[in-house]
Amino acid sequence: MLLEKYDSQGLLWITTLVGKTSTAGLSAFRGDLVLVEGELREGSTNIRDRKTPEMVINQSAILADADKILFINGLFFQLEDLPVFVEKYKEALTPETVTLFYVQNIAKPMQIVLDGVVFNLLPHQEGMIWNLMLEELYIEKSDLKGQSGEDKVITAYEAAKGYKIKAEPISLEAALSQTIEVKKDLAGGPV
Repeated sequence: MLLEKYDSQGLLWITTLVGKTSTAGLSAFRGDLVLVEGELREGSTNIRDRKTPEMVINQSAILADADKILFINGLFFQLEDLPVFVEKYKEALTPETVTLFYVQNIAKPMQIVLDGVVFNLLPHQEGMIWNLMLEELYIEKSDLKGQSGEDKVITAYEAAKGYKIKAEPISLEAALSQTIEVKKDLAGGPV
């Protein structure tokens, strides 16, 4: 299975779940998907003994079959990271891959076609990506009741297949010219 291969390569990070769904031939993952691996720790040759990844898709959810990604969502901190994802995982992406990403440095919904894959992108200010996606796709908690964590990703995939973003497709270059500067609130709680 594709996700097992990624796991053995150390590409699944901070894993919430990874496993087979109740549908034969499909597996699901929730966690961070590594885009740029961290360096191997000093003296180590074990692929799993790495420093923190340099770049990830944060809080991702993936549904895959034996060799293709059927559905993926998550958080890009910068739109500039999208081509890194496409380059690293292009062999598993197809025009049928369903995507729904949140991006911190965009101000409005965008749709980009890159290497034949349609990327649906939504702005992100705050919140857990899984919960935001459920809300965006009109999935109620009662729709997920009784399902395994893996099967919940199938439910998200089924809802996302019919999702239409309210934006015309634009090129990556045009999208990059519309990015915004992200300002983080540094306010903290009591010290």
